[in-house]
Amino acid sequence: MTEIIAHRGASRDAVENTLEAFALAVAMGVEGIELDVRRTRDGCLVVHHDARLEGGAAIIDLDRRDLPDHIPDLHDALVACTSTGAAVEVTVNIEIKNDSGEPDFDDTRSIAPGVVHAALAVDGPHRWLISSFDLAMVDAVLATGAGIATAWLVVEVPAGAVGLLAERGHRALHPWVGALVRPTVDECHASGIAVNTWTCDDPERI
Repeated sequence: MTEIIAHRGASRDAVENTLEAFALAVAMGVEGIELDVRRTRDGCLVVHHDARLEGGAAIIDLDRRDLPDHIPDLHDALVACTSTGAAVEVTVNIEIKNDSGEPDFDDTRSIAPGVVHAALAVDGPHRWLISSFDLAMVDAVLATGAGIATAWLVVEVPAGAVGLLAERGHRALHPWVGALVRPTVDECHASGIAVNTWTCDDPERI
């Protein structure tokens, strides 16, 4: 089954990771929307891909009120992604950014419960898929017991990754399309693990 997932919303026709991009994606009839979440200095959850703004300031060093107006709160973004009137019920992939090389890295994974709470305040667990390149982060999401599906983002698939995900109870693997091979897909499916690759825009490759 092939699903159309709007990467950071309808990012070709609107500024990525904005309320406009999410609302436009819903209007286009996509099956899913992917977005990125980070936290500010005062603990707000906001949607932005990079750790820094264009001018170089780190989001983690700024309070919510200091951010540009186009950067939405996570709650508002999730509401925009799940607005009524959509042709299909849109699944939302919330990627939690937590890279050890970036200024907002959190080795306690304390953002996980807040992201879960924000999601469940908008809709039930069936609507969400929470992912991260940080496996410990998706472990922390799973540990909340909220029942939200979790996924591990990778570039290349490490040896033993599929078995590890199945053992821990994660539901999906998100590998880079350039490193994705058929045996990985087959192994995942045999273990009940979904495969959501990023980012594939080529019809023949799809």
